[in-house]
Amino acid sequence: MNLRSALRTVPLGALALALSFAPAARAGLAPGDKAPAADTRMRNVDGKDVTIAGVAGKKGTLVVFTCNHCPWAKMWEKRVAEIGNAARAAGLGVIAINSNDPEAFPEDGYADMQKRAKALGFKFPYVVDGTSDVARAFGATRTPEAFVFDAAGKLVYHGTVDDNARDAAAVTTPWLKDAVNAVAAGKPVTTAETKALGCSIKFREKKSAS
Repeated sequence: MNLRSALRTVPLGALALALSFAPAARAGLAPGDKAPAADTRMRNVDGKDVTIAGVAGKKGTLVVFTCNHCPWAKMWEKRVAEIGNAARAAGLGVIAINSNDPEAFPEDGYADMQKRAKALGFKFPYVVDGTSDVARAFGATRTPEAFVFDAAGKLVYHGTVDDNARDAAAVTTPWLKDAVNAVAAGKPVTTAETKALGCSIKFREKKSAS
């Protein structure tokens, strides 16, 4: 069964249950870690190069790995835009990163990123991870997958957006929003990790040294 078929057949209750599972064995960042590859330059949809370090806010930083084509990313994209814009207004740095290879899914190309950012009203950078190495450094594997860092630059939340991708009105545990609000207020984040649910990142092949 492909992902689109699965989305039509998975009941909302089962989706919420799947999202509430404890995170899988960690292969990337742990709570308290600093953002890796923070000085890697990535092209924003406005044509300028930006870095994670360059967009970091005084109160904290939100990093979201996402893309254009993924059904899960599309279901959450308006919420990601709202949370990201609110986080930026509250003093956090925000950056959305597309690490997918557009040769696998042309919809993940730069021109479509520009259209998507404009349509969703992003007030934060949406950038191309041109080698997919930033995603590799984070240990990110899904779209969408969120990382929230506090004012000291330490990871305080990693995982999914909330417990109901299909229906924003039915969300009962808005993990990402809660984490952002806590960081903005200088308070501890209650839930440090959830299971990231979405499409797999379509990594670019690593080039061999010549």
